[in-house]
Amino acid sequence: MSSPRAVSERAVVFLIGAVQFVNILDFVMVMPLGPDFAAALGIPTNQIGNIGAAYTAAASVAGVAGSYFLDRFDRRKALAVAMLGLVVATAAGGFATGLTSLLVARAMAGLFGGPATSLSMSIIADVIPAERRGRAMGGVMGAFSVASVLGVPLALKVAVWADWRMPFFVVAGLGLLVVAGAIFFLPPVRGHLERERGPTVSVRELFTRTDVLLSYSLTMLLNVAGFVIIPHISGYVQHNLGYPREELEFIYFAGGLVSFVTLRVAGKAVDALGSFRVGAVGAVLFIGTLYITFIHLPAGVPLVAIFACFFLSNGVRNVAASTLTSRVPEQAIRARFMSFQSAVQHLGAAAGASLSSRLLTTLPDGQLVGLNRVVLVSMAVTLTLPVMFFLVERQVLARSRGAATPLVAPVPVASDGGAPHG
Repeated sequence: MSSPRAVSERAVVFLIGAVQFVNILDFVMVMPLGPDFAAALGIPTNQIGNIGAAYTAAASVAGVAGSYFLDRFDRRKALAVAMLGLVVATAAGGFATGLTSLLVARAMAGLFGGPATSLSMSIIADVIPAERRGRAMGGVMGAFSVASVLGVPLALKVAVWADWRMPFFVVAGLGLLVVAGAIFFLPPVRGHLERERGPTVSVRELFTRTDVLLSYSLTMLLNVAGFVIIPHISGYVQHNLGYPREELEFIYFAGGLVSFVTLRVAGKAVDALGSFRVGAVGAVLFIGTLYITFIHLPAGVPLVAIFACFFLSNGVRNVAASTLTSRVPEQAIRARFMSFQSAVQHLGAAAGASLSSRLLTTLPDGQLVGLNRVVLVSMAVTLTLPVMFFLVERQVLARSRGAATPLVAPVPVASDGGAPHG
């Protein structure tokens, strides 16, 4: 068997970032577009959370199922299959005729999008050394910012120019291009298959490890706190605050632009200071942003600036958590671990989104009632995050101090100076 070709770290980060851009855009554009397709299909505004939950619940199921077989395949090939399924499901969303068909399409997207996320993170963790992984994770997670800076505003604008269906078709087309790029330019990622020795860790054994359980708890809480709020931002801004629909894209553009810079800075900060310190700062910022955005909106401050702070604080928390949890598994079990991690992540998001839909009611004019309760839930959950960051980081550092020689050599990586620098 020929050895895998050397690949630039920059190229890997760029290609996985492109995959994540399509994957993330497919998910995040649905909630800002919610009031548009809700009006067109006769769906109550407070049901937008359930539409988001359909994706995340299905992604959670897929993550659990994928944990049993994803480590048996070349990660590049598995990623291509997952992304092709996502492309088909995204296009199906554009053909929805009501709540039921849209829920089914979004569930299909989650079944493929969840494994695509875990495989993407596994490839980064396999290829990028631990000392540069925070920066690489920040670069890949910058796809969220690009999706917000360019993708979501363009999706909102395309929906105005054509209709709400067109963004789904455009994202499906972009997905085909990205899949082709990943197939032709990513190298095989088979290091986890080529080990000669080393114990096989069962699912039962995985879930008896303290570091794994703490990591999954951190991931669950992080996503509940975020997604109890996120699905309703567009509806809140338009219907509760009276922000013009034709200017909605500016909020997502400004927020995404700020978080694009923040994610890269946060990645470097994690490498230098550790995930606990950076994650704790992000949690405090997130609570403060929730207060000024939803409870005590300051007079005279532009909404664009306020929501830029929301994106900033959310990004800091996410980079710190993703980098920390990527250090928990060994290479041989990484895809299995990441599959359950993805399942827990999406389960948390589904729980938050579904809970918010039950706590909120919609008035005839589209206004959302009950946001204070939703915000208090998010704040309470966020208060637990610094403790979880501390516990997970302590476990990782303790194991690192007594770590044995790695079971598998990483994929060959060209020495080009590392992942993209700020």
